[in-house]
Amino acid sequence: MEILFNFPLWAALFGVFFAQFLKVPIYFIATKQIDWSLMNSTGGMPSSHSAATTALATGVAFETGLDSPVFAVAAMFSIIVMFDSTGVRRQTGEQAIVLNQLVLDFNKFIEEAKSWPQKQEGEKVEELKELLGHKPIEVLVGGLLGIVATIILYFLFKIGS
Repeated sequence: MEILFNFPLWAALFGVFFAQFLKVPIYFIATKQIDWSLMNSTGGMPSSHSAATTALATGVAFETGLDSPVFAVAAMFSIIVMFDSTGVRRQTGEQAIVLNQLVLDFNKFIEEAKSWPQKQEGEKVEELKELLGHKPIEVLVGGLLGIVATIILYFLFKIGS
């Protein structure tokens, strides 16, 4: 049961759950609406991927030191994940927005051109997920959140020991 005492693992888990939780109040501040579904969504502020990977790297740094090869692996993993979040995943989300608009425009054209009757209530068009990646600020805040959360968690664990 050594896994129960793996601080970097707990730090990463805490980072991802804390970031996911924070999406709800941040969304509320921005829109004045509560959306609990954000707790299990991808994308948005803050980046839980960034929070998890930086929390992992910070936890490894506390356990093994900044000069350890394991920290180097964790830090590079974190950098790659954050780069990917602002690159490929972000572009995929942008493409999904365009594709969803094309589908809406095409459906509107068909409806107007042929005067088709409205679809029944049960029929729904499944949209592609648009919120996949992150803006650079979302990645930065997520990364900083992971580091700060791990520092706090580390000192709480240290006090409890």
